[in-house]
Formats: sequence, structure tokens, C-alpha cells
Amino acid sequence: MFEEFSSGYYLGRLYVEPYRGEQPAMRREQHERINEQLYASGDGIERLDTPLVMKVDNRHVAVHGDEGVPEGTLALPEDLLDDTRIRNPPTLKEVLLAKADRASQLLRYQDHAPGVGI
Repeated sequence: MFEEFSSGYYLGRLYVEPYRGEQPAMRREQHERINEQLYASGDGIERLDTPLVMKVDNRHVAVHGDEGVPEGTLALPEDLLDDTRIRNPPTLKEVLLAKADRASQLLRYQDHAPGVGI
């Protein structure tokens, strides 16, 4: 689903659609599988619910798991969807998935400056 793109990102294609939830989401099982494959270090017990950090157009978003989202779909709340160039969702869209180090950096930055970035 995601392939090596650069030193900081993987590239993938997901359907992007509107979502009534408060935070970006994708199917929980898919979220956990990606988390395990791309973010886990393999050392001991690790959390598989850590947000995946994705870049859609020019915006980074922290993506969580949700059972109600279809497989292969990135569900964005209306306000975030409005910040993209997507006009007729659902739309198959290339998205960037931050690698573990980059995601950690972006999430730390968000902790220090809420509302900026993701």
C-alpha cells in the first residue's frame, strides 16, 4: 500500500472522503497493520494506536483508527477536507506517510505548538 518515497516519507494512494468525526481516521485494522509494519521498532511490547502522520496536499494530519471507515480510505473531518484541493470526494489521492522518525518529530512539534502543522 505504501512504498519508499524519500528519506522522510512513504508514498501511497488512498480514497479521501469526508468524515463526521473530530480527527482524521482510517480503518482500525489497517491503521494497526501500518503502524506495526512501518512505525514499530520490534523491541518489546509496542503500541499500535500511535497516530499515523500523513500529508495530504500541503497539510499534515495525525490519523487515528476507526472501525467505521472503509478499507483503503482516509476520512477527513470537513474543516480539514476544505483545506485540501479535493473538490469531489471520495477521490483516490496520493498521500505521504511520514516515516517513524519524521512522524515523531511532527507530533512533538504539535505538542509544543498546538494548532500548527498537524
